[in-house]
Amino acid sequence: MFKIGDNIVYPMQGAGTVTAIEEKDLFGEKQNYYIINLLNNMQIMIPSEKISAIGIRFVTDSNTLETVLSNLRSVDLYTNESLTYKERYTINMTKIKSGDLIQSSEVIHDLMILEKGKALNSSEKQMLNSAKKLLLSEISLAKGLTEEEANTLLCSSVYN
Repeated sequence: MFKIGDNIVYPMQGAGTVTAIEEKDLFGEKQNYYIINLLNNMQIMIPSEKISAIGIRFVTDSNTLETVLSNLRSVDLYTNESLTYKERYTINMTKIKSGDLIQSSEVIHDLMILEKGKALNSSEKQMLNSAKKLLLSEISLAKGLTEEEANTLLCSSVYN
């Protein structure tokens, strides 16, 4: 599925690069493992047969990413003002856990817009920070930007 050098996204962990594929003997059973270095300097090993179930995917190409960012500029996505905090949190967490770029970017957009109008509670603030880190890591790899440059691009997409 993936090969050494591929840039991937691990839902809830962020973007990284496949640095090796190794055969390991665990409990008397040989399995192939992907060795992935995430941008946050964490290295993980994932059994090859669990890659699909976990939802690991290729980093989005630069053109698709630009389309997603453009959609954030042109659409007022925040439509859940009537939801309670708990309902909003559950919906947003489901979107982030999906690993889907569009759903994750919607959560970030909605929380950034909500935060502009009023202070977020601590759970939503933490959710926003975590979701932004995940998206920023993907923007960084897809566009070859630093995290700071990626953050500037994201903020200009949401607020302009």
